[in-house]
Amino acid sequence: MKATKKISFNIAIAASFCIVYTIFAIKPLGTEYQFTPEWKIDVTNPSLSKPLEGEPLLPFKLGQTLGYFTPEGKVTTFVTFPQKASISRNYYTCYGNNNRETEYFNADGTSAGKIKVTGFPMIDDSHIFTFLPGGSSIVSCGHDGKRHWEYGGAVPITAFDSSENAIVLGFADGNICEFSHDGTLLQRFAPGGSDNPVILGAAVSKNGAYIATVSGQNRQRFVLAKKEGAQTKITAHEFLNSKEPFQKLVKFSADDSTVYYATENELGIADVETGKKSHLKINGNALSIQESGKTVFLLSKKGSVYTVYIIEKFATLIGSFSFQADSAFILTDGKKLYIGKDSTISCVSISKK
Repeated sequence: MKATKKISFNIAIAASFCIVYTIFAIKPLGTEYQFTPEWKIDVTNPSLSKPLEGEPLLPFKLGQTLGYFTPEGKVTTFVTFPQKASISRNYYTCYGNNNRETEYFNADGTSAGKIKVTGFPMIDDSHIFTFLPGGSSIVSCGHDGKRHWEYGGAVPITAFDSSENAIVLGFADGNICEFSHDGTLLQRFAPGGSDNPVILGAAVSKNGAYIATVSGQNRQRFVLAKKEGAQTKITAHEFLNSKEPFQKLVKFSADDSTVYYATENELGIADVETGKKSHLKINGNALSIQESGKTVFLLSKKGSVYTVYIIEKFATLIGSFSFQADSAFILTDGKKLYIGKDSTISCVSISKK
């Protein structure tokens, strides 16, 4: 019996390595990438491990579960939630539709405080925000959960992003507002160019100098804008073939050199400095972008099929692989890629030759 189990285990490991090799060796490059599977865990019935002091913890959210795990594959926090939740590398919270006060927690599961604002919390890295009922106002909360500042409007907020130095809001009437983290309004402008100018996606660079948007219907438009003194200058734009009136992924790279923007079955890529653009065909809607050095990973979804694309900067497609799932995520940490699928998380190490 033990020999049979050992043979089955060895066959499974060998098959995994063959699959990974086949996936990632689709396109030969001058620099050869190696993707090596390290471990796979099931988070539905985990044996929880207490995190060591200073040990890095990575967040996951799959279906109606969330928690944290270590780079070695130990689950340290596991929570089920009935309605909604928000999680980052620092905090997490679970909430419903009628919450007046919401408790939030540190990554190690200890209570961090209570968000003392009625609404729908969103945790973005170490920043805490609450969207007020009605959808047109937002509150920035301090680390104590108390109201820091508030923007109250009459037009629904349709896009949001925050970076180290700025926050950007997009609205249904086509306007964009940028704020500092102390609540100061830095700029307001409208990308325009469409019959229905609704902002479908927005991103702000780390330094707050650039804002990128996807907006409108008839025709949808990508815009890259730069703040120059009291003026906002559009430095690059493009009319898109996409017609879907859904939220679109827009994201700057970690070094602010590139901006990624989703269109219908396509990923747009623009160089921030030159405005040069490129496009990659994808299957479905772009959900998430993660980086590991100069390698970019994109997760898209069409129906129940998720696809992970591996892109080398600027816009060279290395390969892709697909799988079926009810929920999924990707996350990078250093030279490791984590792939969440329903109840499992897999770790793949990334190296070059």
